[in-house]
Amino acid sequence: MTVDTPAATHPAAPALALLLDVDGPVASPVTRDVKPEIIADLVKLASAGIPVIFNTGRSDAFIREQVMAPMIAAGMPAGTVVHAICEKGAVWFSYTSLGAGPIHVDHELAVPKAYGDDIRRMVAEDYATHMFFDETKRAMVSVEQQLDVTSEDYLAEQKLFDADALELLARHGLAAALVDRHEPGSDDAADYRLDPTIISTDIESIRLGKDLGASRAVELLAAQGITPKAWRTVGDSRTDYAMADWLHYNDHVVQHIDVRPADGVPTKPYDILTAADLGFGEETIHDDAGGAFLRSWRETLVG
Repeated sequence: MTVDTPAATHPAAPALALLLDVDGPVASPVTRDVKPEIIADLVKLASAGIPVIFNTGRSDAFIREQVMAPMIAAGMPAGTVVHAICEKGAVWFSYTSLGAGPIHVDHELAVPKAYGDDIRRMVAEDYATHMFFDETKRAMVSVEQQLDVTSEDYLAEQKLFDADALELLARHGLAAALVDRHEPGSDDAADYRLDPTIISTDIESIRLGKDLGASRAVELLAAQGITPKAWRTVGDSRTDYAMADWLHYNDHVVQHIDVRPADGVPTKPYDILTAADLGFGEETIHDDAGGAFLRSWRETLVG
């Protein structure tokens, strides 16, 4: 696909660039889809020259179906480019109103296929009532909560799955750890990690993370000749802070928006905002909070 990027559509120094986690801030963790009003605001921001980059553990297939297709259907103008960094930096692509461009995969960061095959079998035999194996991943191995299972039941079963998956890594001779966060530049001893979320478990190279996604985002914009004046990163978990960490420590102006602050807001050297900063109560979380911030940026920057 030829990407047309007219200067009028993509200013070289936009006021903001948006680096967005998908599950939670954009897509509902309950239904897994994206509200039409969020799609509309994403289109308006991107078409006004505000870089929109998704930085997610999701697959490129999920982004194409749940985000790209609705944005194109909503009237994304020709020449508008949106970037998607998937599987925490292992996979990335860009799209316009014509559809998706080439899919890039860093195969050095992929989990060994034999291990993924064993996880698929284990899920089918032991865990299929609570979770399913994500067949769309190209580098990571992921399992996800079945939509008809309650969060409480899934999270209880997830603990059992995580223990079995960790033991299976050892049987494959792969050094691994179960962790709940990833610090940029950390000297991790393991080669792979299990990263549980509220709806899934990702099994991935220790080199993957939202910090790698942030690095790729800067590179993708630089290739277009774009250097944003400031960044807004948006996430719903502690691992999402790695986006803002990387940007801050690489001398970019950044604020991070936490759409699920009840998990605990850490002390950081940059500003952290929540829905409370927009006047909402603590019940406004996930895509309700993400949508509120998108709306506020659209009203401020686009009108």
